[in-house]
Amino acid sequence: MIEVRNAVMRFDDKNALDGITLSVPEGCAYGLLGSNGAGKSTLLRLLSGIYRANSGEVRIDGEEVYDNASVKERVFFINDETVQFNNMTLTEMRDYYKRFYGSFSEELWQKLHSALELPLKKRLNTFSKGMKRQAAVICGIACRTPYLFLDEAFDGLDPTMRIIVKQMLIDAMVDNKLTVIFSSHNLGEIDEFCDRVGLLHNGKVVFDRELDSVKGSVFKIQTAFESPVTREQLSGVDILHMETSGSVVHIIARGDREAVRAAVEKFSPKLYDEIPLSLEEIFVYEMEVLGYDSSKLGG
Repeated sequence: MIEVRNAVMRFDDKNALDGITLSVPEGCAYGLLGSNGAGKSTLLRLLSGIYRANSGEVRIDGEEVYDNASVKERVFFINDETVQFNNMTLTEMRDYYKRFYGSFSEELWQKLHSALELPLKKRLNTFSKGMKRQAAVICGIACRTPYLFLDEAFDGLDPTMRIIVKQMLIDAMVDNKLTVIFSSHNLGEIDEFCDRVGLLHNGKVVFDRELDSVKGSVFKIQTAFESPVTREQLSGVDILHMETSGSVVHIIARGDREAVRAAVEKFSPKLYDEIPLSLEEIFVYEMEVLGYDSSKLGG
């Protein structure tokens, strides 16, 4: 299990992480969301032991991560940058990781490589960004660590490769109880892949929840009343957003569906429809309620 408690990471006079607290259960696919500069990459570097928090706790399986070789052997971090391997071939990159990870599986690496058919003898500086990402992913999975962290996991991959890489990760999770954390701007990928999600903004955790609870607790209602009904009159409803278009009222509500419906039906609506919300819409409304500029969520 991964536990972060009140972690602060400061660069010069700015807090890149400002009291972060979250947890990731074993075997979870965890998505980190947030705009550029929100703190996602910094958090992944803390979890990988690259950075040491100025204060707070960063623990994996109950042990502090920084300067702890036994923990680092259980973690593989795929950085958004791969420049350190530019002068290596893929074979040399594989051999490099074999020296550091005793759990490395040559058989698994060969199986993964055969699915991608990346050139073995060309240097990585001749690879496209997507090819470099594929190379790092197959090395990471072949190391068979319990924890795999990916910064902008599917960046640079074409749609076909995204499907292949996702399936590789899913297979690794099933076969090895792999815990995956990846940052992404793509809410569709988070929705498709993750069990749990954390939203960061300005170095703080906006929320850290099971994805099903996020999707199950926020919904859109389309309704109409004989006489105008105000937000204040619907005081028993946790309203994230409400707007009127002609006689139709759109309400974004949070909470128990039956309780919300009962509160609205007290005003004898002429219609009452629930409309599914995308994950992106849910986050936009959640951010607005918290006073954040939701237009920057994917920036």
